[in-house]
Amino acid sequence: MTLWTRTAHFILPLAMAIGGCTIKTEVGAAAPLGSAASTGAADEALYMQRYEAQQKAAIAGGGLPAYDPLEPVRGASPYQPLPEGPARINASALQKAEQFARERNSSAFLVWHDGALVQESYFGEADRDYLINAKSLAKPLTAIIVGRAIQQGHIKSLDQPVADFITEWKSDPGKSKILIRHLLDMRSGLLPQGFGGGPENVLNRAYLHPRHDEVIINEYPLVNEPGSRYEYANANSELVAPVIERATGQRYHDYVSDALLIPIGAQGGTVWVNRPGGVAHAGCCIQLPGQTWARLGILLLNDGIWESERLLPDGYVNAMRTPTKENPHAGMGVWIAGDYVKGRGPLHPSMEAGKTLHSEPYADKDLFLFDGNGSQVVYIVPSQRLIIVRTGDRPPKDKPWDNSYIPNLVINAIKRGPDEPQPVPQKGK
Repeated sequence: MTLWTRTAHFILPLAMAIGGCTIKTEVGAAAPLGSAASTGAADEALYMQRYEAQQKAAIAGGGLPAYDPLEPVRGASPYQPLPEGPARINASALQKAEQFARERNSSAFLVWHDGALVQESYFGEADRDYLINAKSLAKPLTAIIVGRAIQQGHIKSLDQPVADFITEWKSDPGKSKILIRHLLDMRSGLLPQGFGGGPENVLNRAYLHPRHDEVIINEYPLVNEPGSRYEYANANSELVAPVIERATGQRYHDYVSDALLIPIGAQGGTVWVNRPGGVAHAGCCIQLPGQTWARLGILLLNDGIWESERLLPDGYVNAMRTPTKENPHAGMGVWIAGDYVKGRGPLHPSMEAGKTLHSEPYADKDLFLFDGNGSQVVYIVPSQRLIIVRTGDRPPKDKPWDNSYIPNLVINAIKRGPDEPQPVPQKGK
């Protein structure tokens, strides 16, 4: 197998992918390095090849050339597409929303309303089977799969210590306090995301190393008391893979297939594993078609129930979309409306970098969303029975993404009956 298998749409920027942006700021000191003696000379050599490939791509203005190796993520077979139906949404509004997406480097744009797919558009080389590079859309998937593991009895609760699974942390006075929920709501206290710097920096090792899971477990520093501060870090989501593997006895992506994708009738795809037969990247790097992301949104819209079967614990979706006092706009893997803020990003609320435009308050305060690098979004509005999916590359500089434009356009264009509830707008400031 060659080191890099070129796959055009499996791209990740040099700086670590975070939410809807890429940040290049130095944060914290690097953790003590693992050595060739501790991780193996061959692993260290492969890590350096990956690091150098990333550096060359950065000089050319791109990201990591490809993910290698990839392994399959099984889906439902045969696949039955989401049902289509007549739209109760003004056609001109759907056209405007599609045009907005089309002009901003989108690959897919889907609108599902009240049980049926009412808009499905693909751009460029994309089609219904096109594997979308999820980037940080993978993070809400980690929260959903933890919910499945709780429902199936593999994990006791959100308040179970991570050290029950990552037993290397049992005797660590700080990391032993990290709870499962802290990985999902980014309050673990682990080093926040930032620019990786040189090859010795733990942020690069935690991303590119062929034993990245071991790097995070053994090298990644704790910089805050668990539960005390919100800080965006890929390491939180990446740790979900070894937790799931140790809790279930299955490899992460096999459990995602068997416990989630197949039960909801979703298409599968591929995922980057750190080495052949190794551990999947859970915080990024899974590739799934657009309808699969729509189905995940529908599952949450229906409170974790799929076709009368409860897949997530009762109350779990509400827990996902409940903010912490450390970040009023972040839940577990999802972003919530809260009070209106014009610029919002994935980093600590006090930081000005990486903000995404919200030109006006959301038309319905019930909205919550998946939000990944490149402004890849899944809007979920339970009160309106509405799901909107937009995937693709980062919009051009002259046409920035506006996170409230499309959902507001569509919500306000729904043709409601006399007994249907009107949307209640997000509280403005």
